[in-house]
Amino acid sequence: MSHSLLNVVVLGSGCAGNTAAIYTARANLQPLVFEGHEPGGQLSITTEVENFPGFPEGIQGPALIENMKQQAQRFGATYRHGRVVHADLSRRPFALELEGGEKVHTRTLIVATGASARWLGLPNEQKLIGRGVSSCATCDGFFFRGKKIMVIGGGDSAMEEANFLSRFGSEVALVHRSEAFRASKIMLERAQANPKIVFITNTIVEDISDPEKGHVNSVRLRNVKTHQVYDREVDGFFVAIGHIPNTKPFGGQLDLDADGYIISHGGARTNVSGVFHAGDVQDRIYRQAITAAGAGCMAAIEAERFLEAEGH
Repeated sequence: MSHSLLNVVVLGSGCAGNTAAIYTARANLQPLVFEGHEPGGQLSITTEVENFPGFPEGIQGPALIENMKQQAQRFGATYRHGRVVHADLSRRPFALELEGGEKVHTRTLIVATGASARWLGLPNEQKLIGRGVSSCATCDGFFFRGKKIMVIGGGDSAMEEANFLSRFGSEVALVHRSEAFRASKIMLERAQANPKIVFITNTIVEDISDPEKGHVNSVRLRNVKTHQVYDREVDGFFVAIGHIPNTKPFGGQLDLDADGYIISHGGARTNVSGVFHAGDVQDRIYRQAITAAGAGCMAAIEAERFLEAEGH
């Protein structure tokens, strides 16, 4: 199916993409949203969201995303499955190529493709996401009050997560595969000074407990030096080994930092005029549903003003 020239294409259907769609649709720009390879983004695998303003009792992640999508559709946004594998941003209108080879042309582009958490690739890991396995301490720490928590990683984010989780858990075991940490000295010292954090070094995780019970209850560890294998009881398992921003189609065109995150050129602007960023694809610091939604609003307003200045 071929499209005539679109005003706005939004890539991604998480909080950022959906909010951008709501705002551009209300501005009568008839945005087309490509849902990407993880429709709904990271919230689609989050069970309970308790920190999104306006929901005093909390809301299920997938329900929040579905509400946003319906809101955008009500104002005229169109949603499609699929993701963009190649983008030509060298001239306008921009040309986007989908997985199946189909091409779409648009006057403006909002990149809200997010960042995917790096996982360990353990046999039971994916089954237990939202059932004790998480990649976001600020999202899920609250659910582990008084419980045993484990954090995997050796960088700043692992130290930060462990410190944050120590407010809730009875103990936090920080597991790292070597004795040397990538974390900055100040972050490492802060974690080491925390009486609730136990360091387990030279150790890797072999698997998480049998999911027949429906949630995490223990983890199998292996010491890489002694090769000793043993189980440790835990209720919460947090993977903090970083995120991978979904910016592959834009390499060499958009300014990206060393890790692949979009470099902002003020507001929601990228280095390419008419291309805007929103959410975790650019934000490596906050990574919250509410900040992503705010960024989606900013990108939409920028796109609307950009088109208005061109007389559309």
